[in-house]
Amino acid sequence: MKRILIAIDGPAGSGKSTTAKLVARRLGYVYVDTGAMYRAMTFKVLASGIDPADESAAVKLATETRISLVDGGELKVILDGVDVTEAIRSEEVTKNVSLVSSYTAVRELMVEKQREIDSGKGCVVDGRDIGTVVFPNADLKIYMVADIAERARRRQEELSGTGVDLPVQQVVQELKERDFKDSTRETSPLRKADDAIEIDTTNLTIDEQVEIILNYAREIAVGHEEMQRK
Repeated sequence: MKRILIAIDGPAGSGKSTTAKLVARRLGYVYVDTGAMYRAMTFKVLASGIDPADESAAVKLATETRISLVDGGELKVILDGVDVTEAIRSEEVTKNVSLVSSYTAVRELMVEKQREIDSGKGCVVDGRDIGTVVFPNADLKIYMVADIAERARRRQEELSGTGVDLPVQQVVQELKERDFKDSTRETSPLRKADDAIEIDTTNLTIDEQVEIILNYAREIAVGHEEMQRK
């Protein structure tokens, strides 16, 4: 079956990363978590003692930074040769990633790296601007959403797994702030592509989400094959 490029976008807690990873695994595709690249950049800004609000310093640091994603069953995030897969999930990084990723020059550098991906091998790429900016010609575009309460529950569960316990109301507020920053930034704001298929995951299991996307992907791949045979 012809290999295609699948772009999955959506806000934090919508389930896109978990779902994208499993879809890629089921199809035997490469999985690319672009959000992890921005987290790695934010982690370096913080680790370097730079104020995340200092745009010029953050941009300069970005030009001197090497970030790569290694998909070997489990995605690893490599920052300047060091595995930071776990470190970039800290609460401090989460609180600052929207600001650092809002800088135009930082996004341009990251998008350039993302477009180097060989999509011909079959890829599932998730983020917040994949279908609108990074790969506007993706074969299949998915935009995942979920009720804020459910998103907060998922985020709280994720944090709890790392030893961080936050009241659900605090998590809700942080998600709302993240949504606002992501959707109102000047460069590559979070929004649904006109030709994206919206999936509300509020009441769906992960397996159900995966199956829905797999069905769309198979339909498109078969359609491409039929067109090639004509």
